Amino acid sequence: MAGETLQVYFLGTAGALPTPNRNPSCVMVRHGSDTLLFDCGEGAQQQMMRARTGFLVDAIFITHWHADHFLGVLGLVQTMAFNGRTEPLVIYGPDGVHDFVDYTIKIGRTKLGFDLQPIQLAPGMAVRFEGYQVEAFATAHGMPSIGYVLREDVRPGRFDREKAISLGVPPGPLFGRLQRGESVTVTRDGAEVTITPDQILGTSRPGRMIIYTGDTRPIHHLQTEGLEGADLLIHDATFDDSERGRAGEVFHSTAGEAGEAASALKAHSLALVHISSRYTSMTNHIRDAEEKFEGEVLAPADLTMVEVPFRE
Repeated sequence: MAGETLQVYFLGTAGALPTPNRNPSCVMVRHGSDTLLFDCGEGAQQQMMRARTGFLVDAIFITHWHADHFLGVLGLVQTMAFNGRTEPLVIYGPDGVHDFVDYTIKIGRTKLGFDLQPIQLAPGMAVRFEGYQVEAFATAHGMPSIGYVLREDVRPGRFDREKAISLGVPPGPLFGRLQRGESVTVTRDGAEVTITPDQILGTSRPGRMIIYTGDTRPIHHLQTEGLEGADLLIHDATFDDSERGRAGEVFHSTAGEAGEAASALKAHSLALVHISSRYTSMTNHIRDAEEKFEGEVLAPADLTMVEVPFRE
């Protein structure tokens, strides 16, 4: 995992209705060689063309079964089939994911050439990948819905090269084994000595974390233990704060409420998404969020790519 890139492509940042400048919900995350989609609104494959990401998606995670979050899957899987995909594609989601995959296959009326595999997730469940996992957590949208957190494994502490040499470890393959957490045996003063990683490595360092809420009321009012300290919180901000009453009625959030969530969860940066088509400017959204949150506030336009760096 060490040194893996972590990139977030905002392929669709609109609310329920698309606009000339915003597509429905779709966030692509690239972790090293893995590519994951979180929601897949209509037109997602065209956004992938515009962003030049290609179509090599390893898994799709759907937050809930409102059409603006899944309609893009139907076209995307057909494009994958036309391009000769043979590897299975897993679609994760809340209750209803098996029906969705069945309908997708039936409506297409063509043999895809690869398996679509539905897997239902509930809050607290996790999907394991190499060096990280994607966990589902509860959201509040008036229907079965979940959000997702991508959480990297804890990273080893920094390798002290000079300390290793002083303990008799020669530069080379044994360095790598120690960095991977393995003990090694060396000969020192005519005797075999075991060197353990804790003698060489500094304090372990946190992996990176991204939270994607999908559509929801502010998530800090829910059970959010374990979601503190995200590098990037991507939160529903359908309305500006003048529409707090409306946001509550339709189970969405305002930009200020997203800022409150980011502050409560001690996130490092906040991205405002699912923007209602009534807004042509993000000035009020950014202002409302910044009044509640001292960290970085982003209002990404479609096709924006954000790189998430390692933290010490």
